[in-house]
Amino acid sequence: MSSTDLRDELLCSICLSTYTDPVMLRCGHNFCRVCIHQVLDTQDEAGVYSCPECRQRSQKRPALMRNLALRNIMENFLITPPTQKEAEIFCTYCVDSPVPAAKSCLMCEASLCEKHLRVHSKSAEHVLCEPSANLGNRKCSVHKKILEYYCTEDAACICVYCSFAPEHRGHWVEMLDEASEKKKKKLGNILQKLITRREETEERVRSLEERRRKAQEKASGEAERVTALCRDIRRWLDDLEKKVLSEISRHEKQVSRSLSDMIQKLEVKKNKLTRKMRHMEELCNMTDPLTVLQEPDIGDLCDTEEEEGEEDTGRHDGGEEDTRGHDKLLHDVDGPDVAVISDTLHTLCDIVTDLRRGIYLGDSADILLDVNTAANNIRISDDRKAATGTQQNQNHPETAERFQDFPQVMSRRRFSSGRHYWDVEISRSILWSVGMCYPSIERKGRQSYFGDNNKSWSLWRFSDQYSVIHDSQVIWLPHQISSNRFRICLDYEAGLLSFYELCDPIKHLHTFTASFTEPLHAALWVLEGSLKISGVSSNWKKSS
Repeated sequence: MSSTDLRDELLCSICLSTYTDPVMLRCGHNFCRVCIHQVLDTQDEAGVYSCPECRQRSQKRPALMRNLALRNIMENFLITPPTQKEAEIFCTYCVDSPVPAAKSCLMCEASLCEKHLRVHSKSAEHVLCEPSANLGNRKCSVHKKILEYYCTEDAACICVYCSFAPEHRGHWVEMLDEASEKKKKKLGNILQKLITRREETEERVRSLEERRRKAQEKASGEAERVTALCRDIRRWLDDLEKKVLSEISRHEKQVSRSLSDMIQKLEVKKNKLTRKMRHMEELCNMTDPLTVLQEPDIGDLCDTEEEEGEEDTGRHDGGEEDTRGHDKLLHDVDGPDVAVISDTLHTLCDIVTDLRRGIYLGDSADILLDVNTAANNIRISDDRKAATGTQQNQNHPETAERFQDFPQVMSRRRFSSGRHYWDVEISRSILWSVGMCYPSIERKGRQSYFGDNNKSWSLWRFSDQYSVIHDSQVIWLPHQISSNRFRICLDYEAGLLSFYELCDPIKHLHTFTASFTEPLHAALWVLEGSLKISGVSSNWKKSS
């Protein structure tokens, strides 16, 4: 086997280059380690692997065995340049000792040294060329003449006699040198295209590797973020659990102590009544009329009982007030502080909502009312979407955010950019207000009243009259309003806050223009009846 053939055997069938770190599959075929890894990676999705050479298939990713023998052959044969003896062509006629050939004669099919070249025939038939070992390949196999021409239609090298043969007659024939130059030019163009494609492929590989690196970094970052988020959730849940359990335990002790005091007082009263009943039974069973008549009247005994009951309860309004006092005390200790526990559980709901908003839902989320801002004469529904005016004190815990003087509440959510709108539905109320306000609005005094300051914008209804108010400036609306549903639209960057009546068709009521300097909260005011937030949308588009 010649060195050229051996080199061909050492080419990887994937990259068509000499092996780099050769490895062998179970079927016996060899490939560069990097090349076969890339092929197997592309086959991972299909779940079926095959050899690029023989197409032998397997369900499992084949193991790669390092071919040390092939690697040694490459290192010894390819890295070491050919010896001078292997590279040189020797004179055919110098049989005593090898003498390097100067030329080869195609006619004689022999190689000649300088000495034999001088005596060689100078006939035109004897064509000299550079020394070559395969001179027979340069002659026509039929006519034994030198191949001098190239038939473009048959893509064959021919001799002068072949050009007149019937099979080539009429074909376009060129000199070998001319045809060779044309083919080399064509091959050069193809080579340039291949170089360009290889460069594009290498650039794509680099791009994909960069994308893979970024994907790995992103996945690592997301994993860290999720781990931290879950850690925070567990901490929040632990804190909420401790808070709720502590509140339940505190209230249980308070209830138990109050009920114990009541039971003790009632036991004392029961004993007194028992003694009086026993005394009366004795009087009823006496046969001596004198003894019976000398005892105090029954009315005096009842008066004494009422006086004792008044001493027990601290009241002086009679037995009916005594009973009402006991009933009130029982009502006051009926159970844990529902408002505190409800607010705590809604805090947990907010955490879950925020998580869903951040991970799944983007910026779309409901507007929930903030119990911490609700005045004590306004009741917030369990889903925190409705506010109802009430005369019953809600006994909310005191907070710095809570409104003190007016039946008002703000939303928990704030808007600091973008376009948003929300709808509100009014039920059984003729005195209400809806709008938006800054979080820095006062919490008590006249400056906390929605519309009576430069930090709030409101749509008001007084009986059958409607108006919009900002910074104490009242604008009465001439519109005839019959609907109980309204929409508030905010374009924060444009500084627009608009109010609409949701009728058919929708009716524009008023638009405030302002340069907003703080985030905005939804703001509700209701003296009686209820207001309910029925819809919300973020990043809405203006209609044309």
